[in-house]
Amino acid sequence: MKISTSYLFDRAVTQMTNSQTSLAQSQAQLSAGKKVLSPSDAPDDATAIQRIKSVLARQDSFETSIQSTENRLKKEESALGGVSDVLTRLKELAVQASNDTYGAKDREALAIEMQGLQQDLLSFANTRDENGAYLFSGSRVTTPAFGADANGNIVYQGDETVNMVEVGDQRQIQGNRTGTQVFSRVVRTADDGSQQGVSFFQSVQDLVDAVRSSDRTKMNRGISEIDNLSQSVSLSVARVGSDTNVIQGQRAVLDETKLQLKTILSNAEDLDYTEAVTKMQKQMLALEASQSGFAKISQLNLFQYLR
Repeated sequence: MKISTSYLFDRAVTQMTNSQTSLAQSQAQLSAGKKVLSPSDAPDDATAIQRIKSVLARQDSFETSIQSTENRLKKEESALGGVSDVLTRLKELAVQASNDTYGAKDREALAIEMQGLQQDLLSFANTRDENGAYLFSGSRVTTPAFGADANGNIVYQGDETVNMVEVGDQRQIQGNRTGTQVFSRVVRTADDGSQQGVSFFQSVQDLVDAVRSSDRTKMNRGISEIDNLSQSVSLSVARVGSDTNVIQGQRAVLDETKLQLKTILSNAEDLDYTEAVTKMQKQMLALEASQSGFAKISQLNLFQYLR
């Protein structure tokens, strides 16, 4: 079999080129700390890595939702706690006002304090989150939940939209409570036996008016209604607490899931430096051998062979 000089040259060049390419690949992997630098290096591994990263990105979105929802729940809990405290104080004042030892001037003084407490209730009802959105306005987050109408009555200005927030795969919680859910109406029985719904703030205002006018019957009715309003607020506080517990539990699940995914991703993507350095050293030796062999072949000619 005859082997031409050009064949020897071509073969030597091919060997050196392959060795240089492999060495450059190893150096790039060491520099990046990754086994797969492009999908063409290992299509199957690249697909698996991309799939894991996609799942991780989804977990990150859940984490963002959890954090923002938890912040909102804390704001709601604080506002509702304030409402509960104000209602308790209103009842205390109303009970004092119903005492026979109090005169008209005493009740007027109590009514003035109660009127101020009603403004505190309105302030809590119009609490905003850290982004300036009103907590209890439903989807109308730029509109105060409660405000005065043309007649000066406090009315609900939001809507009934309730947002469900995804905090995990197939796991949602209620992201907000509307003004009508928290500041609910009370059912009032009239003298003729008929019943009607009375708004939260109207009930409070009627109690203040009853104290101011020393109307014992209406004061007693108002005290009973305050108990109903307090119960409604307490239920909302319980729901917020329940959602907060879900958030905390879901965060623990999310952290564990992310840790597992990152471990899997590291095994699939990260470079074993000891193995990679050993491999690169072998490639360097192979390249040096190819270069040495090519140098000797390139000096051969027929006269040297004959000598």
